[in-house]
Amino acid sequence: MLYFQTWKVVLILAVCAIGVLFSIPNLVPASQLAQWPRWIPHKQVSLGLDLQGGSHLLLEVDMDSVVKEQLNNLVDELRAALVAQKIGYTGLEVQGDHVALTLREPNRLEDVRAAVQKINADLVMTSGENGAISIKQSDLALQARRGSAVDQSIEIVRRRIDETGTKEANIQKVGEDRILVQLPGVENPEHVKELLGKTAKMTFQLVDTNASVEDARRGKLPPGDVLLPAENGARQGMPSAYVVRRRVMVSGDTLTDAQPSFNSTNQPVVSFKFDSTGARRFADATRENVGKPFAIVLDNKVISAPNIREPILGGSGIIEGGFTVQTANDLALLLRAGALPAPLTILEERTVGPDLGADSIHAGALASIVGIVLVIVFMVIFYGLFGLFADVALFFNLCIMMAVLSLFNATLTLPGIAGIALTLGMAVDANVLIYERIRDEAHAGRTPIMALEHGYQRALVSIIDANITSAISAIIMFQFGSGPIRGFAWTLLIGVFTSVFTAVIITQLLIGWWFRATKPRTLPIE
Repeated sequence: MLYFQTWKVVLILAVCAIGVLFSIPNLVPASQLAQWPRWIPHKQVSLGLDLQGGSHLLLEVDMDSVVKEQLNNLVDELRAALVAQKIGYTGLEVQGDHVALTLREPNRLEDVRAAVQKINADLVMTSGENGAISIKQSDLALQARRGSAVDQSIEIVRRRIDETGTKEANIQKVGEDRILVQLPGVENPEHVKELLGKTAKMTFQLVDTNASVEDARRGKLPPGDVLLPAENGARQGMPSAYVVRRRVMVSGDTLTDAQPSFNSTNQPVVSFKFDSTGARRFADATRENVGKPFAIVLDNKVISAPNIREPILGGSGIIEGGFTVQTANDLALLLRAGALPAPLTILEERTVGPDLGADSIHAGALASIVGIVLVIVFMVIFYGLFGLFADVALFFNLCIMMAVLSLFNATLTLPGIAGIALTLGMAVDANVLIYERIRDEAHAGRTPIMALEHGYQRALVSIIDANITSAISAIIMFQFGSGPIRGFAWTLLIGVFTSVFTAVIITQLLIGWWFRATKPRTLPIE
């Protein structure tokens, strides 16, 4: 086992050299690293929230809004279906978790049931006395919609965070309806919170010119209409609210791009572009309603309501709403990222300052350095030259670990540092097993070469068993853990493979070179 073929030696040395090369960028500040030649590795291990500072947010998806929106849409669809089939009804409205109405002709119950099933097969309809009907989503469909809302919210949050340029954000689901957001190095957490707090659901709806805002405020709202406030209240010469049709002519989910720009009077605006479906709907809506006001609605507030002078056939347009440069940028970002399916509520907020992160880095680095120095001294004292070989392998173990973490753009946290320290201890533990086994074989009267061969062979079984157990534990922690636990598990899992390579292969190579060069009669650990 002490003899290695040339190609194996070259491969081992290449792995060690690559490990050192890819770990070096972590010792250089990012500003200085940017000046290095391109062919030199530039990837670094990112620092987590506890080391770099930043924001920790726990968000909750408003599931009641998801259900309410579905029911409101159901009311509009059901009204249109009943009118089309000339079925008389009264009291069509949302009541709690269901839609209620009363038929004027109870004998047409089956016609209503068929219309409901045509709208959505997952709807459950129950009938009562005197034509009373209750319609709601099935429990299974409701549960699926809730799960979909959370998953969609996570994706939208991720897009919005990415648009701000924040790197290494940790965004994950917690429980059934909560989202954990960790943003290392964020300098303006209030701006991020403002972006995440907006649903950014944009729609284009017709303004009902036959209804007045005053009548709507007194409760005289025509069926199919809704009273919406203006985005910034009553601006000069502009109304403070609008009566608009509930029916959405074009939805913002068909947008493909949105960018801040300036209009002819040099005022900030947001230009937008639809996909083919949205462009067709937008063209049809503007063609059929020339001369009428068209409300641009964002999160149930009217940004503007310009008159349609002519059909807009190009699939693009601009939004004017008294924006500043910053608000135009923010709105364009939100529209590009997409609308949240439901509002998000901030349940918990923590901010870690950079000073606290620097203290954590200093404490972690100091603990690691002290631990490594003590391990090096221990190995040299107890095992002499073989202990020095183990220390060399320990150095390459650390370099290869940092190289792997850098290549994967991993985020290093305090638990991750603990995982590295544990891995280094495991690597030395493997060397202790090997050396003690070699010592036992030498005391049993075997020759130095046989003692080395048997020591490595018989210790290898125990080393593999121990590391397989550690790898299984790390995989389980990574799969079912979250946040810091996953960081610890990730570094531990990498360390399992690197420690076996360095503690067994590298020390074996070094001892083989030494043995062939000196041909000793006794081993230094006897």
